[in-house]
Amino acid sequence: MALPSLGRMSDGSLTSRSDSDSEEPKLPLNQFYPYIHCALCCGFLIDATTITECLHTFCKSCVVKHFFISNRCPTCSIVVHQSQPLYNIRPDRQLQDIVYKMVPFLELKEQERISKFYKARGLEVPSHVYSSSPAPVVMRRQKKDAAPQAVLAIPPELDVSMVLEFVGAEEGVAGYKPLERPYVRVSGEATIRHVELFIRRKMELSPICQVDIACGEHLLEPYQSLKDIRRSAGKEGLKDGLLVLHFGLVLPS
Repeated sequence: MALPSLGRMSDGSLTSRSDSDSEEPKLPLNQFYPYIHCALCCGFLIDATTITECLHTFCKSCVVKHFFISNRCPTCSIVVHQSQPLYNIRPDRQLQDIVYKMVPFLELKEQERISKFYKARGLEVPSHVYSSSPAPVVMRRQKKDAAPQAVLAIPPELDVSMVLEFVGAEEGVAGYKPLERPYVRVSGEATIRHVELFIRRKMELSPICQVDIACGEHLLEPYQSLKDIRRSAGKEGLKDGLLVLHFGLVLPS
């Protein structure tokens, strides 16, 4: 007969539970399709690339081909850039890692496909093609006693840390979702427009709701970059080394 295992409650006490209760629920992969597939090719994301204006993600090759014939997002039709939409796309390596972990052998098959492409043309396979391959089990065991590494390495391009402080909503604005995590680390090249889009997405705001963002006593414009704002913020715009942005929700007059 199987013995019950011990689990730890939130207050630190132990409680018994059976093996069947300790198993994590398993969900079918198709429930995650809206988050890990490309709306252009309908396949799993490869080289996941996000449009910075609206945060929709596609395969890199798919969205690049799309921008040859249109400067609008394939999903929401927002104008990405009037003349150079490729300026407003960024690789989403974290999402791509998630896709590779969720879909077995997808990364290996993609590496094989790239290798065949180069070899068929008599070219040398780039070293980066296999650079992300998982290390052998033997190597992992050898490194077991090594010094612990950081779980999340923050890319150097994310050079601005900020806190978004909600100052309230105007009367008539209702149904918004509170911003659960006000602390954000982003690239200094990001603009106030990007911050507004982030707030809209996280708080699930209505399109008619206006987001006003300020630093200190200055109302910020959509085109202003975070690095420029941080440079001119002064002491009143910083708290513990963080750029402090206040935002409120209003209805257009």
